[in-house]
Amino acid sequence: MELFWFIPTYGDGRYLGSHEGARAASYSYCKQVAQAADELGYSGVLLPTGKSCEDAWIAASTLVPVTENLKFLVAVRPGLMSPTQAARMAATFDRFSKGRLLINVVAGGDPVELEGDGVFLNHHDRYELTDEFLTIWRRVLNESDVHFDGDYLSVKGGDVLYPPIQKPYPPLYFGGSSPVAMDVASRHIDVYLTWGEPPAQVKEKIERMKEKAKQTGREIRFGIRLHVIVRETEEEAWKAADELIQHVDEEAVKSAQKVFSRMDSEGQKRMSALHQGDRSNLEVSPNLWAGVGLVRGGAGTALVGDADTVAQRIKEYAELGIETFILSGYPHLEEAYRTAELLFPRLPVKCKHDENERTFISPFGEVKVNDKAPAKR
Repeated sequence: MELFWFIPTYGDGRYLGSHEGARAASYSYCKQVAQAADELGYSGVLLPTGKSCEDAWIAASTLVPVTENLKFLVAVRPGLMSPTQAARMAATFDRFSKGRLLINVVAGGDPVELEGDGVFLNHHDRYELTDEFLTIWRRVLNESDVHFDGDYLSVKGGDVLYPPIQKPYPPLYFGGSSPVAMDVASRHIDVYLTWGEPPAQVKEKIERMKEKAKQTGREIRFGIRLHVIVRETEEEAWKAADELIQHVDEEAVKSAQKVFSRMDSEGQKRMSALHQGDRSNLEVSPNLWAGVGLVRGGAGTALVGDADTVAQRIKEYAELGIETFILSGYPHLEEAYRTAELLFPRLPVKCKHDENERTFISPFGEVKVNDKAPAKR
């Protein structure tokens, strides 16, 4: 099992939809979050993409030299980037980071934002373009003098002179719930991602994806994107969930849902359907809370509960086939520590640590009366 964290390059805070307790996405703050995740032993971090975020490639490249083991899940954007240029960027980043790049393939889901970036394709055509993009991207990192003539993209003599460290290329991650998106994933993707839907829905999606991959002769791993609100007691956790949205009024919910309704992302539709803008019953599955999705696009659910319960819910997803858990919490710096301290000891986490180095606050907590280490619980 791998646990990833999240770099909040569009801002952070203690409350959703409020200036109260808000934090800017400064370089200094993002560096603190990245270094905390690195020190705590998270396998990697996801950097979001879109016009509301700082550029993921530039942000990640500034965080590589201030971290040691952390991998960076960074988006390529078919339709916004040339596949050969994106391949060169990936190869350079992978070499300069000593193999710490992961690729997040994002076709986009908001037609209004995409038009602002010069993309005027419908949902189906965007994924057809993505298929051609990944065909070229994968080939130029393995071959020279690549020729490709498609319906959307053409390359004549494509080449990447300096290869990446990871072979055959940095792993491709991808999330898409529509049939055409899953078809693309079955042909190209290494790790298929889902947002935090209830386990029954995730199971059905994994089974469909496995069948599609089998038809193409490929094996695919699976990951999930979730928020997490974990505390020492169940009562504290649910109180923290309520506090997170205490400044979210009905007008904010209506405004957010209006924006979500214009999107053609199947994943966003599935997220919105979990709560339909109704805050009266947000626990959509045991300990799975849809409150974040009232005003936040994309990943809109959180696992809420005490440490043992949240760890058990994570294990239930793992039993379905999920290996990578991309987590986040508000605010991201403090919650990176809290999540690691409460969940890592309860999960079979793949974690790099030098046993001689201090972890968390010290090797064993604060030393008492100068020479007595606290006993392990």
